[in-house]
Amino acid sequence: MTHTDLDVVTGAFGFSGRYIARELLARGRKVRTITGRPEHESPFGEPVEVRPSDFDAPDRLAEHLAGADTLYNTYWIRFPHRGRTFEGAVADTAALLAAAKAAGVRRIVHVSITNPSEDSPLPYFRLKAEAEQLVRASGPSHAIIRPTVIFGPEDILINNIAWMVRRFPAFPVPWGEAPLQPVFVEDLARLAVEAGGGAEDVVWDAVGPERFGFFDLVATIAEALGRRVLRVPVPPTLMWLGSLAMGALVRDVVLTRDEVAGLTAGLLVSAEAPRCSTLLSRWLCDNAATVGAAYHSEVRRHY
Repeated sequence: MTHTDLDVVTGAFGFSGRYIARELLARGRKVRTITGRPEHESPFGEPVEVRPSDFDAPDRLAEHLAGADTLYNTYWIRFPHRGRTFEGAVADTAALLAAAKAAGVRRIVHVSITNPSEDSPLPYFRLKAEAEQLVRASGPSHAIIRPTVIFGPEDILINNIAWMVRRFPAFPVPWGEAPLQPVFVEDLARLAVEAGGGAEDVVWDAVGPERFGFFDLVATIAEALGRRVLRVPVPPTLMWLGSLAMGALVRDVVLTRDEVAGLTAGLLVSAEAPRCSTLLSRWLCDNAATVGAAYHSEVRRHY
């Protein structure tokens, strides 16, 4: 299949998609984005073409992908809200992949999550596994990239933990280790673009070199900010209920029950050697003046 100099990134106005698009542009590639927010101001200006996410119009969707060498798919939802569901996200993914095949796209790079499973009791991880199966069956060669918690200037989870550490003297943490292995968004973008240049079907975990228990993660964030915070171990259900109370305060969904369950089940770490090198602990110190300075709302950003 012939290579072209154009790539398509879903969600280039979002978080991970924005950094993938930047990495592609830095390498001299042309970039087009398919986005659910085509009316939003582009952070890139003219270099990025903007097309709407016409998942319900196969012919238009194929036109949006025409001429593309690689499709970088970051599209998903973090939780069901305002009529949007995981099942709907899977159906949209199927439509996108069918359009990519119809348009002659050479390669798919699909951003997933660590430890997905079609047998998982957690819908997020189960439906992510279903989406991966669609990628495998789609036709073009593919790379599936599985990050954990992604951190960077516009991230939500790490930033909002820091925001709370700045404002409250105590922080609830779940019983047990509750491990996670965060990955820097620029590292994720470089890994995705590296995978996009290949031809073999691969599945790569995208994790950083540091593994934290949640108890230690909160301490690491507090230390970088020069704060002291009392970490209070609580049952996971109580942690989730506390997040509901915080969500009412900030008018957002802070954590979902499934996210707490995935964390405590150890689904946000990898058994593979880390492919990404940036240390969260160092990044926090380098960005202590800004991380957590403002709250980042998932609902306002994506819903």
